Amino acid sequence: MSLKNMNEFDCVWIDVNLATINEHDYGIIEDAAIAIKDGKIAWLGAKKDLPPFDALATPLYQGRGGWITPGLIDCHTHLVYGGDRAKEFEMRLEGATYQEIAAAGGGIVSTVKATRLADEETLYVSAKNRLNALLREGVTTVEIKSGYGLDVATELKMLRIARLLAEHHPVDIKTTFLGAHALPPEFKDNADGYIDLVCGEMIEQVVAEGLADAVDAFCESVGFSLAQTKRVFDAAKKHQLPVKLHAEQMSNLGGSALAASYNAMSVDHIEYLDEAGVKAISESGTVAVVLPGAFYFLRETKQPPFDLLRKYKVPMAIATDANPGSSPICSLQLMLNMACTLFRMTPYEALAGVTLNAAKALGIDDKVGTLAIGKQADLVLWEINHPAQLSYQFGVNPCKQVIKAGKVVG
Repeated sequence: MSLKNMNEFDCVWIDVNLATINEHDYGIIEDAAIAIKDGKIAWLGAKKDLPPFDALATPLYQGRGGWITPGLIDCHTHLVYGGDRAKEFEMRLEGATYQEIAAAGGGIVSTVKATRLADEETLYVSAKNRLNALLREGVTTVEIKSGYGLDVATELKMLRIARLLAEHHPVDIKTTFLGAHALPPEFKDNADGYIDLVCGEMIEQVVAEGLADAVDAFCESVGFSLAQTKRVFDAAKKHQLPVKLHAEQMSNLGGSALAASYNAMSVDHIEYLDEAGVKAISESGTVAVVLPGAFYFLRETKQPPFDLLRKYKVPMAIATDANPGSSPICSLQLMLNMACTLFRMTPYEALAGVTLNAAKALGIDDKVGTLAIGKQADLVLWEINHPAQLSYQFGVNPCKQVIKAGKVVG
């Protein structure tokens, strides 16, 4: 055949099985091949149907019977922070109350203090180490929130570091401004005053530097009220930033319904979400993000309403919630297993939760999250016998190669 009639690919993978992932199932193609051009998927299908290409000039990768899935997506993390809360963890296990831990300087205040004091290099290196751990497990896109600064300078510092990581790390990073995460010590008993700062100078400087892709808030009895959350959402809307929300984690304040009225990208945690809230987010197309790491670490007993989420066909995503206080875990593979064992999600639901639906939660499902012609070639080669194995086993990392925009990066 003439070279003129041959397809031009940058590389081709053969001897693989594909889990392309769709709305209903794994989208399995066995004995398959996948071709990449200009960082995107140019062709995929059964190997026998692979179109002709110049095999001498095109790098050919042998999958040795492994499985290729879309790159995994961790759509809710707090990777940039200072210090740790190990001592607090120990105190809690020895019987100390929340009040006693707070009186000893623990809780989120300790992380805020450590983050404010840490220099940018220290925060960058520690966050990069966490990001490297996620990459080793097949994660190719991560969301990183601010929220441990709670003052203008430190919130900006956290978001700048997240942007810097995006420039110097193969993993794609989406940043979220979470100024309304908690009440800082200097605004004790003045939550409205702090929200004034968040919705004024803080968000204005974040926007001026182009540091955020979205805005988040913590709507909860120990966080901010519906009225205060609405003010944050209005400020985000003014600056044309999409919103998401920590909602219904400890009680049902109706935060998810409020988020739905703003067409929020996602509502996260949602253990106390009721049917009215599920119906609202279903109608708005909002993704439900469940966080089994926090559920496990805090020894919660109230589960998200999975039967209702399925009934109303709400997309369900899964994330690590990696943070120092309630989920000091940087393993999305572990989240797959926990989602199945703790929440009784199916292995397919779990894998879709860290690919297709996680991409929806970040508003990037047109680019990543499934294997399809024209999408970014973010792929993971796994040494497994079936995609369900990714949720079944934990501790032996089956990730053999990570391909980011068509290039092997891990």
